[in-house]
Amino acid sequence: MNRAQMDDNVSRVHEGENIWNLPNVLTMIRLVLVPVFIILILNGSVGAMWTALVVFIVAAFTDLFDGKLARERGLVTDWGKIWDPIADKALTLGAFVVLSVAGLVPWWFTVIVAVRELGITWMRSRLLKRGVVVAANSGGKAKTVSQMLLIVFLVFPWDGVLGVSNALFDVTGLAVIRWILLAIALFLTVWSGMQYVIAAMKMQK
Repeated sequence: MNRAQMDDNVSRVHEGENIWNLPNVLTMIRLVLVPVFIILILNGSVGAMWTALVVFIVAAFTDLFDGKLARERGLVTDWGKIWDPIADKALTLGAFVVLSVAGLVPWWFTVIVAVRELGITWMRSRLLKRGVVVAANSGGKAKTVSQMLLIVFLVFPWDGVLGVSNALFDVTGLAVIRWILLAIALFLTVWSGMQYVIAAMKMQK
């Protein structure tokens, strides 16, 4: 299969690349911030939640800028194509697990996200062994943005701001917003996953 037959986010592996550039370093920083964020969420105090929110926003901005810098400065690497989405998955999936433990996200939602994310990661690894790199596509990027917005909303310490306990469940407006954000993230998660599967099926042909 030649390059013209591949999707824009699918390419052949490039040998001998130098991974030490600013976009890749930002991806590495995001990977390091994942356990920090999870530990803060598990702490559960208002102060820890504020800190977790800041850590998550910083991690989200590294996701925004690493890809932009890589494209603008011609620093796109196979390492970045693979590890950038893995860092996203580690951050969002780790957040959904601890938020499900806290009762803020239904476990069925987290299971669907986990199946989608781990399944796509497995698919990418299989294609990588064949010398094919599958980068994040537009659907995957929209999915990531929707999941991150949902996480920011859920991590935000509403209890400390509104002065009530279990604010997400006691305040009707917040509960409605929560379910709307959940629905959007669920749709984009499933839809973008199907896009990757279709691309993989084309590769098999």
